[in-house]
Amino acid sequence: MISANIQFGSKQIEFRVEYTDRKTLGITVTPEMDVLVKAPNDSTMPKIKEKLQKKAAWILKQQSFFLTFHPKATDRKYISGETHLYLGRQYILKVDESDQESIKLKGKFIEVKARNKSRVKDLIKSWYLERARSKFHSTAQPLIEKFKKYNVEPSSIVLREMATRWGSCTPKGKIILNPELIKAPKGCIEYVIIHELCHLIHRDHTQRFIDLQTKEMKDWEKWKGKLERLLA
Repeated sequence: MISANIQFGSKQIEFRVEYTDRKTLGITVTPEMDVLVKAPNDSTMPKIKEKLQKKAAWILKQQSFFLTFHPKATDRKYISGETHLYLGRQYILKVDESDQESIKLKGKFIEVKARNKSRVKDLIKSWYLERARSKFHSTAQPLIEKFKKYNVEPSSIVLREMATRWGSCTPKGKIILNPELIKAPKGCIEYVIIHELCHLIHRDHTQRFIDLQTKEMKDWEKWKGKLERLLA
């Protein structure tokens, strides 16, 4: 593959070109926001860049769309007084040493009892994972029932930490959700699940995909925006 870039206003768009036997030029934006170009063998770079310039606005729109699914990396110290998100609300971490380890929500606090401070991070991660497993499945079930009218149903829903995605849908119909999503409001969780359920019907982000998503969640743009502002 050959790497190159074009300038569109103040934005620089990097892309990679693969030459093939195809007759037309195709442009794909991946969920990781990479721009891939498949071009006929006789295509020149100026012609490729000309086509990309014409599609630049669409490329940036697609990259912005996928940014929704990129979790924000935030350094945490896991000490008392630090704030942590759960279902869209900020809670204050309160850490105490104790032989009996536990975590519970109490008012505006996440109270953690740990044998020593080095255990706090692992305890909180396990707590988030347990909450995510329960909340995601209870949230997904009625949505799955709604989508049965389209004669589709996910083969399973699993949780997996992903560096650059909130959710994904495999070709075999397995929906994968990032447990970090438990930090977002319920509406954001529903949005990601509905997004992936729509992929059981339309694999690409075509207008038909957007129309279906809008039909099943009229205010999806609101929750997409919340997810971007809060975690992406």
